Amino acid sequence: MSAYSVTEPSKRQKWVAGTLVIAYALITMIPLVWIIATGFKSPADAISYPPKVMFEPTLEGYVNLFTTRTRQTDEFLAANPPETWYEEIVRQYDMVIVGPSRYGERFLNSIIIGFGSTFLSVFLGVLAAYAFSRFRIPLSDDLLFFILSTRMMPPIAVAIPIFLMYRNLGLSDTHLGMILLYTAVNISLAVWLLKGFIDEIPREYEEAALIDGYTRFQAFYKVVLPQAMTGIVATAIFCLIFSWNEYAFAVLLTSGTAQTAPPFIPTIIGVGGQDWPAVAAGATLFLLPVMIFTVALRKHLLRGITFGAVRK
Repeated sequence: MSAYSVTEPSKRQKWVAGTLVIAYALITMIPLVWIIATGFKSPADAISYPPKVMFEPTLEGYVNLFTTRTRQTDEFLAANPPETWYEEIVRQYDMVIVGPSRYGERFLNSIIIGFGSTFLSVFLGVLAAYAFSRFRIPLSDDLLFFILSTRMMPPIAVAIPIFLMYRNLGLSDTHLGMILLYTAVNISLAVWLLKGFIDEIPREYEEAALIDGYTRFQAFYKVVLPQAMTGIVATAIFCLIFSWNEYAFAVLLTSGTAQTAPPFIPTIIGVGGQDWPAVAAGATLFLLPVMIFTVALRKHLLRGITFGAVRK
């Protein structure tokens, strides 16, 4: 009789599972690869039909993304020859660079608002989750449900009240206003996720620390936080993804000073219409911070989302 394990998959099952995972990964990567490739196409290649897979790469999309251009007369162009490689790209359309675009400002706004709201959401979420997990709070179940209910309505349902409130308070088109708004939206996710992580940490660790002379805050800071770090990282990634990609409130509440990249990228206009290579270049660069943040913390993320899945 051959040995057979009910828990260990067979070689065939491993091969099938591996093939499905690789195929799924390749399919999901197609849109991302296409966006990156479009950023290196010319405007004509970007809208060609049938779509071009093989093309001559160019940095025209990135030049158009970071510069503001204007058309000039032949006499002006002849008297002012291009001095750099990016000016030569612009001269193909009888245009000159008059200054930088606003993409850099919008990208910086996304970083300030995204990471600022993420830090505030996780900070407040940890404190609230610890309180719900360790103390007896009257009507705690009702309060937790109320916190969760803030995510049950679509953003458009509260868009007009928030717009009127922000206009009266002077928070429209401000970094502080967007950080507070995204924090209010993310706090429910942070509290619920972090409460589950903190519930899995044995109370005996804190009790031992209190017996050794630690205060409640010292036990929280030196015992609970290190144990919950994987959950904190996982929560921070989810909060950052929402704040980074949010579009509806950014369109409604910002237009200049605090406008983020998502509402700005679709407005990039080139010669004769939408500048798709510049749009693709802006989207590619916009993906990098969240991608780097997630990859750098991927070990904590994997441990965080599986934390407490197996109970002894």
